[in-house]
Amino acid sequence: MAASYPKIGRAVRLWQRHIAIPAEHGSWVFLFSPLLIGLFLGGRVGAGSLLLTLAILAGFLIRQPVTIMVKAYSGRRPRSELAPARFWAVLYGVLGGIAVFWLVILGHSYVLWMVVPAIPVFGWHLWLVSRRAERKKPGVEIVASGVLALSAPAAYWVGLGGYSPAGWLIWGLCWLQAAGSIVYAYLRLEQRGLKQGLSVSDRIRLGKRSLMYNTFSLLLSIGFSFAHLVPTLLPLAFGVQWLETLWGVLNPAIGAKPTQIGIRQLAVSSLFTVVFIVTWLFF
Repeated sequence: MAASYPKIGRAVRLWQRHIAIPAEHGSWVFLFSPLLIGLFLGGRVGAGSLLLTLAILAGFLIRQPVTIMVKAYSGRRPRSELAPARFWAVLYGVLGGIAVFWLVILGHSYVLWMVVPAIPVFGWHLWLVSRRAERKKPGVEIVASGVLALSAPAAYWVGLGGYSPAGWLIWGLCWLQAAGSIVYAYLRLEQRGLKQGLSVSDRIRLGKRSLMYNTFSLLLSIGFSFAHLVPTLLPLAFGVQWLETLWGVLNPAIGAKPTQIGIRQLAVSSLFTVVFIVTWLFF
């Protein structure tokens, strides 16, 4: 079948929200949480930090139109969406390219290494999309959140004006939080279909994986604190997600709407971000 392109003289509606903006609203927190942590911990927000933010935002946004393009070519979306998808992909690509170019001019070329792990992960996502197999893949989401968490060391280094090994520690901590919140979110979604009267032991058994993830993160942060690798009170940030996980395991989200679950987790992740920044800078 020949591809159907917009006829000459016929207006193409370029602004279509589901093409220009990522559909997974919960993914925004995995972008902004590590980015804000890196910007605040770096200590100085200048031209380089603003350019880095633009580059990261463009790289984050471009995933949606490219995904729509893959879906259109594989028959999952109408071919009429190809033109607006190409427009937004090119726009984001140009903006990101300009930002990266000026970052290099300003002497921050080392941040380009952050792009390396993003390429195979993005390719993996598009391959899954082409096979209609991208949904309900927590493993993929955890790996992708690790890539997004690279914005933390990048922003930290740009703020400092150069490389510091502490950036990798900040990245690892941000990734731990993201992974724990993803596992917990899947648990809450699974709980929606449970029946009332579930025993405490059954609730704990169902939430065992989420408890293990977030307990490990909390204990690791405490260990880092005792080893003086992080500020003394930084584990409080991981305590926020741990307490939420414990509460969620004992209080299943039976019949809850996905939006309610998402908003609550957004609030928890936002609180983690604030506590992380405050304890790192002042305690």
